[in-house]
Amino acid sequence: MSDDMIGLPVRRLGLAMPGDALLTRNIPIETPISLEVGGIGYAVMMATPADLLDYATGFALGEGLVETAAQIGRIDAQQIEGGWALRIWLPPERNAVALERARKRVSESSCGLCGIENIEEVLRPLPPVTARIGTNRTAIAAALAALRDHQPLGRATGAVHAAAFCSPEGTILLAREDVGRHNALDKLIGAMARAGLDTGAGFILLSARCSYELVEKTVRAGCPMLVTISAPTSLAAERAVQAGLTLVALARTDSALVISDPLGMMA
Repeated sequence: MSDDMIGLPVRRLGLAMPGDALLTRNIPIETPISLEVGGIGYAVMMATPADLLDYATGFALGEGLVETAAQIGRIDAQQIEGGWALRIWLPPERNAVALERARKRVSESSCGLCGIENIEEVLRPLPPVTARIGTNRTAIAAALAALRDHQPLGRATGAVHAAAFCSPEGTILLAREDVGRHNALDKLIGAMARAGLDTGAGFILLSARCSYELVEKTVRAGCPMLVTISAPTSLAAERAVQAGLTLVALARTDSALVISDPLGMMA
């Protein structure tokens, strides 16, 4: 973690007793990041400007702009006035997909989700999860216990999310952080794709509430199991069941809630 990922220290106000404490706490950087595809503005996201090549790769995969990281021609990351610009360059056949998607995003939608024209698109079937692993509660506990060691920005600020890819035995193989939980997962998926890691050979652990988007990103990445520290929404649970994703929520070192385990991967 570089120092430029942390904002200026802030003074801690003493509320329990008169006067101000002399302690300081660092805060994380949150900045606008413009994503351009083929020279066309696609989206502006609020994120932590770290691991930007991973982020752009994971974003392109999650949006369905590419099917594999190898389809990305190149990614340019440039600091600009007020934030960062990520420019993604694709081959012509994939660029056409991106431009059509960008057109829909500009048109807005009746249900209020960027790039989605109707509710049916939100609820369109997910590809079934085909990868399978064998794991257990001991592995989840081990990953949870080790997660803090993979959160340098989290330890420094206490204000960012982490996404980690874990072996079936609970060893954390890779982790990424961001102020946004979706961004952290995009960064992780992008980092795995760029490193050539098999997303079907382990499970993802998130320090976040489990929304339906996180379930969908995990499924589309081909990972068979998602573990989250906080509770899922109803739609997240439904989508996990429909796709055959093993979903474990409210995970603690001594307990967890198994929301979905269609093929009995959890021993």
